[in-house]
Amino acid sequence: MAIIDNQLEHARALLDAGEPTLQALASAVGVSASHLQRSFRSRYGLSPAEYLAQKKLGALKAGLRAGSEVSAALYDAGYGSPSRVYEAGAARLGMTPASYRAGGAGMAIRWTLVDTPLGQAVVAATARGICAVELGEDAVALEQGLRREFPRAALERVDAGNDEFLAPRLQAVARCLGGESGAVALDLLGTAFQARVWQALMKIPCGHTRSYAELAQSLGSPKAARAVARACASNRVAVVVPCPRVIRGDGSLGGYRWGLPLKQALLSREQA
Repeated sequence: MAIIDNQLEHARALLDAGEPTLQALASAVGVSASHLQRSFRSRYGLSPAEYLAQKKLGALKAGLRAGSEVSAALYDAGYGSPSRVYEAGAARLGMTPASYRAGGAGMAIRWTLVDTPLGQAVVAATARGICAVELGEDAVALEQGLRREFPRAALERVDAGNDEFLAPRLQAVARCLGGESGAVALDLLGTAFQARVWQALMKIPCGHTRSYAELAQSLGSPKAARAVARACASNRVAVVVPCPRVIRGDGSLGGYRWGLPLKQALLSREQA
């Protein structure tokens, strides 16, 4: 018998209330563990274990941002010990919990403003790769947005043409902004599902589009189209992670972080 939405919602409510094992969760909703695993991933884009890990990570980040001490935030989020934060996947913060609580303190980020065929862009990178490509017309607003995202990181504005660290990274981004394809090292912070969506986006050929539902289907989560759309909206690296290539099933544009006129311009340029 096919699992119904009420059973899946019940399973999710149980995960929100505690940390049941997969077998206990399956017994509670009256299906087999393997059936629940497949159906839950199809509906929400995550396995029950991944859903639980994401919930705990969200609680940890909220606690740290609210100013809680690291040990208290770890305990309140459900981690039994500091080591568990990494075993359970919270290392996706991209930094230690203490650094995250401090607004990225200890992170070194080089950034620059450049003129592109799409307007102005702020391009920022850590030692691991590009962490932000934001588009806009207001240079001050672009810089302020970067500082809000990494409020206590060591942000250094450089002349990319003379900076041995940022110059090659900027050249790779410029090729993408100019409509070319190529590998660009990225340093993106996101959940496991967001990372899967971003990776799938970068596999869509230039000049082609996919619907949100088609992308969800390709990830093995056919009912997760809305989650795919949210992951696209969370992407901070314009063009390099090509969110414009995802549209609605009826052919309309859907949404875009940097505005629908720019999304249409990007699609038109690629399809030309």
